[in-house]
Parts: sequence; structure tokens; C-alpha cells
Amino acid sequence: MMFALINLSYLAAAVCFILGIKGMTRPKTAVRGNQIAAIGMLIAVVSALLHQGIINYTAILAGMILGGSIGIWLARRTATTEMPELVASLNGIGGGASVAVAASTWMQTVAVSGAGNSGWTAAILASIIIGSVTLTGSVVAVLKLKGNLGDSRNNRLWHSVTLVTLVTALIGAVLFTAEASTSPLALAALIGLCLLLGVGLVQPIGGADMPVVVALLNAYSGLAGAATGFVLGNQGLIITGSLVGASGLILTAIMCKAMNRSLPNVLFGGVFGASGNSASKQDEGEFYDGKVKYATPDDLALLLDGARNVVMVPGYGLAVAQAQHAVKELANQLEGRGAKVSYAIHPVAGRMPGHMNVLLAEAEIPYGQLKDMDAINPELPQADVAIVLGANDVVNPAAAEDPSSPIFGMPILDVHKAKTVVVVKRSLSAGFAGIPNGLFIRDNSLMVKGDAKEVLQATTAAIKDL
Repeated sequence: MMFALINLSYLAAAVCFILGIKGMTRPKTAVRGNQIAAIGMLIAVVSALLHQGIINYTAILAGMILGGSIGIWLARRTATTEMPELVASLNGIGGGASVAVAASTWMQTVAVSGAGNSGWTAAILASIIIGSVTLTGSVVAVLKLKGNLGDSRNNRLWHSVTLVTLVTALIGAVLFTAEASTSPLALAALIGLCLLLGVGLVQPIGGADMPVVVALLNAYSGLAGAATGFVLGNQGLIITGSLVGASGLILTAIMCKAMNRSLPNVLFGGVFGASGNSASKQDEGEFYDGKVKYATPDDLALLLDGARNVVMVPGYGLAVAQAQHAVKELANQLEGRGAKVSYAIHPVAGRMPGHMNVLLAEAEIPYGQLKDMDAINPELPQADVAIVLGANDVVNPAAAEDPSSPIFGMPILDVHKAKTVVVVKRSLSAGFAGIPNGLFIRDNSLMVKGDAKEVLQATTAAIKDL
């Protein structure tokens, strides 16, 4: 009876996870979806404890209190701009947990009854290999996102290290399974190789591709969790890990499509801008010299005073400036004057999918005004003014017009087709792709240099005085 109840509880938890994921696909239902998923996790945890027949809960409660406190602290101190780093860190923690559980379970089993059967050992190895790669790969991804670890100039060397490490680790895993090894040193050596493999896989990948890598590492953490579920014989963990792994792989595929790149190209093709036609890497000073038309917030206010169709294009610069409330205030002023305001959202704007959606939802901007790339591009030629707020590569016309550009073929927001484009940016520095942006020197383009929040606030004040 108890066993059946536990299985039903795992099923209920899985249903909650699925409903939670579905709810988190829309800002209006995201909070409820998160709450449903949290309830599912509570059910899964309680079911796992009952399944294992745990009697003493002191250590478990202490761990829950400590982990919950750390989670609350991280959530409160993490800015919206740092969400990708937080997600990557949590992926790494998940991978590390899988390694720790698998390794400790293996050592405990070996100490009691010797090595387990080959199927169980294979699950142990899958958990250790995938979890180790996730752990160190996530650490490298976080350092790259923070700018503390530059792009590698020795990609071939790292690819060679990765290949040698991968082959050695696979051979070691096969021998480990075939010989039913009981040596802790053999397990430690295998873990060490897999940790190095994680570094080698992520280190050569450029900063422009980190959002894809973070999504892939998320899938890895789920797969590692599913493998650990097989190790423990825990159906709830298998279901949860499989859901995370599948959704992470789907998200990775969506992002690759949005960047017009294949996953092998991201993982092994080097860095955006690291190769290709030298014309794409020409000196920025020469590219922009005397060609950029600068404007002021007052000029922007005069331009917007007569506009009836305005499109805001948020990018990472908007997130850095925390200007979501400022853009909402400006939009309110324009709508009060009879203008239509919408927001163009590129799938990879910012540092992760949904980054801009979350940012704008913070300012309570109506979800109906947010339009994805496919929906907004046909409307951009009718826009009186398109205001680019810190975006760069996702609005670079070279992706559509310059076959020699390293980002050629990447789907972009066609803001260059608007009647007037105003770029709000702190400087002319390149985006992650590391190439100049021809949008800045177009005949229909103006640039207002400065912090997005300050520029928007000054523009709003100027409009009120008109």
C-alpha cells in the first residue's frame, strides 16, 4: 500500500512539474507556474524520504534550512543583469550534487557488498561523467559571462586537450564497468578527467555563444539528475531530470536557430569574430569616423512628439542601466499623446532567452505590447521611430546584407527599415560578436550617447515641457 502511495506521489509531482513549466511560458502565469512546480518538488522530496524509510530528519532539516537561506540570499542580491550567471551557477551546483551522490552511493555499496551489477555501474558512470562536465563547464561559463575569463586564443590546443580527455575518460569508464572496479582511486581519477573535460569543452567557446552553452549545461544537469535517479532507484528524480534535460535541449535548439548556427558549430566552430574576412574586423574608429549623426534627449523628444508608431528595442544595455521603469514612463507619455508603443524582442537579446521579457515584466509593461521577432519585423517599415536601447548584434544589418560578415544569416530585428532609428548606447563599442554595426551610420539613424536610464528620463522630461 505504501509503495503504491509513493508511486502515486511521484506521478503527482511529475504532473505539477509539467503544469509549472507550462505556466512559466507566459509572464501572466509564470508566478503561479513557479508555485505549482515548487509544490511538486515538495511532494517529490517527501515521497523520496518515505521511499528511503528515513527516520532521523535532523540533518535533512538542517540542510533544507541552510540551502533555503542561501537561495533566498542569492535571489535577493542577484540583479536582473546577473540572472544568466545565477542560472549557470545553479546548473553547476546540480551537476556537482549528482557527482557527490553517485560517488558516495558507489563507495557505500562497494564497502558493503562489493561492486554492483553492470547496469547500476553504468548509471553511476553516466551521473559522474555528465555531472562533472556540468560542474566545471558551468564554472567556466560563469567566469566568461562576468568577463573574468577572456576568450581563448588557443582553440586548437583546447580542442586537442578535450579530445584526448574525452577518449581517455571513455576508455576508463569502459574498463571501470567491465572490470567492476572497487578502487576509490580509479573513481577519483575518472572524476578528475571528467572535470578537466568540462573545462576543455567550454573554454574555447566565445562569449557570444555563452547563452547557448548555459542552456546546454542546463540540459546536462537534468540528464545527470536523471542518471542519479537510476542510481538511487528514485522515480521522481528520473522524471524531474528527464523534464529538465528535454526542456534544456529544446531551448538549446531554439537558440541555435535564432542565431542561425548549429550546435556543433557553437561547440567546435570557434568564436564569433574570431575568424573570417578581415573587412569584418576593420578598425572601429575608421568604420565610424565622421559617419555617426549624434543627437540629444531634447532632439529625441522633438522627434517623438510627432510620432504615432514607436517601437522600443530593448537589449543588454537596458538591463545594465536598469532602465525598464524609465522606458515604461516614456511609453506612458507617448501613449498619452496618442502614439502606439510596442516592444521588439529578439530571442537572444540580453544574455539568455526571456531576459528582456522578465526585465519588462518587472516594470509591469503589458505583455500584449511585447512582440517577438517574427511578429514585429513586418511592422517595422511602418514604424515612425524605432528606439534601440543597448542592443547591438541583434540589430546589425550586416547579418542580412553582408555575406562576408561572421554573423551573416543570423535572424535580426529589421530596425534599419524603420523611418527613423535612434540608438541609445554608452559608446560605439562592439557587441559580443566583436564587429562594427552598420546600423549606427545609416542615413535614417541617429545616436544618443549615454546611459539608457538617464537618456530616457531626460527625454521624458523634455516631452513633458513641449
